[in-house]
Amino acid sequence: MKILYRRNISLWSVLFLLVALAAGCKKSSTPVIMVQLPTVSTTSVILNVTSTSAQSGGVILSAGNGTITKNGVCYSATNKTPTTSDSRTSDSTVIATSVTSFISQLTNLTPKTTYYLRAYATNSAGTGYGAVVQFTTSDNLSVSIATVSTFAGNGTAGYIDASGGSAEFNNPQGISVDSKGNVYVSDSFNNLVRKITPGGDVSTLAGIPTLGYTDGPPATAQFYGPAGSAVDGQGNVYVADFGNNVIRKITPAGVVSTYAGNGQAGYVNGAATSASLTGTSDVVAEFSNPQAVAVDAAGNVYVADHGNNAIREITPAGRVTTLAGRRSRGYIDGTGASAAFNNPSGVAVDSKGNIYVADGGNSSLRKVTPGGVVTTLVGNPSQSNLLNFPSALTIDTDGSLYIVDEGGRILKFTSNNVLYNIAGSLNAAGFVDGTNANARFNNPQGIAIDANHNIYVADQYNNSIRKIVFSTGPI
Repeated sequence: MKILYRRNISLWSVLFLLVALAAGCKKSSTPVIMVQLPTVSTTSVILNVTSTSAQSGGVILSAGNGTITKNGVCYSATNKTPTTSDSRTSDSTVIATSVTSFISQLTNLTPKTTYYLRAYATNSAGTGYGAVVQFTTSDNLSVSIATVSTFAGNGTAGYIDASGGSAEFNNPQGISVDSKGNVYVSDSFNNLVRKITPGGDVSTLAGIPTLGYTDGPPATAQFYGPAGSAVDGQGNVYVADFGNNVIRKITPAGVVSTYAGNGQAGYVNGAATSASLTGTSDVVAEFSNPQAVAVDAAGNVYVADHGNNAIREITPAGRVTTLAGRRSRGYIDGTGASAAFNNPSGVAVDSKGNIYVADGGNSSLRKVTPGGVVTTLVGNPSQSNLLNFPSALTIDTDGSLYIVDEGGRILKFTSNNVLYNIAGSLNAAGFVDGTNANARFNNPQGIAIDANHNIYVADQYNNSIRKIVFSTGPI
């Protein structure tokens, strides 16, 4: 009996041990989530710098498996690696996951002072920081005043050649200016290219108000949804004929020809037209909904090939190549075909041959060198509050870029990496003349600048052309 009793104790002990082991294994299979520091990037540009204020921000790339309890920017005029112990903003955004952008307002700054700044985010593990950027406040107590007026059109969709507010347009999209101050408008839904003199008189340069694809004299030529345009030194106007998938050229007399493409939507590099074919194996280039063009001093034409997500180049010799990008959408900085865009909608070129791209689908401003190297200057897909949907851009003689944002703003990006909101307000559509943020646009699409630094905007849904004149005034 003693032996059996001992055997029974031994069996119960074994069973207990097995249950304990099983319970221990089950407990250890549950992962322990460790909270880490947040990952943050600082917005590379500074916004709306004055003598005493500025805006900046960042992107919270990862919350570090925790909850963000504070975020903002910290800044200092003396500490080159500022922390939250220095001056800081606090947006108090509570985020449980990741990838959220923010913009902070800096006030009470000292005029003509260099500041060092970086974004931060805090969770239970501590505070993570982005890279440091620096900026300098202006040295005076004045601001740039942008006065917006209606140059031509009256808000009614129609087709009337007349002066100023008596003229009518139908969804104007592209716009350009020649050396004499004449403004050219791609009147998209009227399938026309219009001309406005410096005095505001509107006439039809080329086309008839019926969509089609016909080269020839101004009274018989046809377009299909013309979009962006550009003017060369001889007064020729180049137009991205969006619906016909070609680039058209209009002489000062209004005669229209096909400059590149064959009318078929595709992605082919080769001869600009059949007239420039070099042999039996050569092919005519193809585009897919080209939306904007720019021309440099040497006569090279650059195309924002919207449907192909690429930037194309047309040489004066009649050859079409891809400068950067590829058919598939993406957001990648790189060289040539290794770079990626998402429906590029605007393009401009500077005196050094650098190309600037309004990368609409990526909410960003990109730069392409003559060698095809693509970098991002402003924005990214996670910062749509910085650049909402840039649709077009133009460049000033001092290298400043003016950007049209479909969300209703006109922005200026300077060579010292500052972005200004000069007119309009984000997501506040309307038709209001006025100054700076008090003005209202409705889905603006095109932008151009004249020799006197006046800005012209194709205000699509307001069926009008707006003009912006700059002056200065006290804060």
